Amino acid sequence: MDKLNYLLKYLLSENLEYRNIAIPESTDDRFALFRSLVNIRAPKPISEEYLAAEDEFLREMTAQKGITDYRDLTPVKPRVYLWRGDITTLKCGAVVNAANSGMLGCFCPCHGCIDNAIHTFAGVRLRMECAEIMRRQGFEEPVGQAKVTGAYALPCEKIIHTVGPCVGGKLTEQHREALKRCYISCLEAAVQNNISSIAFCCISTGEFHFPNENAAETAVRTVFDFLQSNRDIEVIFNVFKNGDFQIYKRLLGTD
Repeated sequence: MDKLNYLLKYLLSENLEYRNIAIPESTDDRFALFRSLVNIRAPKPISEEYLAAEDEFLREMTAQKGITDYRDLTPVKPRVYLWRGDITTLKCGAVVNAANSGMLGCFCPCHGCIDNAIHTFAGVRLRMECAEIMRRQGFEEPVGQAKVTGAYALPCEKIIHTVGPCVGGKLTEQHREALKRCYISCLEAAVQNNISSIAFCCISTGEFHFPNENAAETAVRTVFDFLQSNRDIEVIFNVFKNGDFQIYKRLLGTD
């Protein structure tokens, strides 16, 4: 509670518009306020004292939720795992973040997307690193590419960010090819950066409305094709919802 109070006071002191915001009584409400403040915070310098306190606080929170080491899981196929759980608690080489074209995370306070969760529990340094990457790039992130960053307070070693296709109407072959490029780009980035294990979320199936069944079919087919010629990497299919879990169980033959 003391760490959370310190973080809240620091974040509230950054902006005069927040001066009348009172710190809530309950722990849950305090964390919701903390999450909201970091979600809307611009990528700008911050004190080393804050960063140290935030790292300690977020690591403690993740430990309380329970960390899963992928090596303790049973593979469903050689070098392939299926795991249902919170990707921010997974210990592995890299987790994949379903980003948007701005690549700075979700700015909607306490939003339920994976982009929001990853940025929240990694800490504010993640947005700062992403902002520097985008400053050097000079244009929005295209669909189907991949960027590697640090993981900061997360238990994984790296985060691989990719922007998936957005399906606004009928699913097309172009959508499928774009999603396939996302998986290939992430896998290639992992290999190039000597990352030996990578956990994929269900890219594009949330806010981008890619049909879950079709997305899973593309993911499984693309990953298995890649693994045929790349034997130095392991893949975890991470799902959060039971519906996706059942789809992947069937596609992977674990029913």
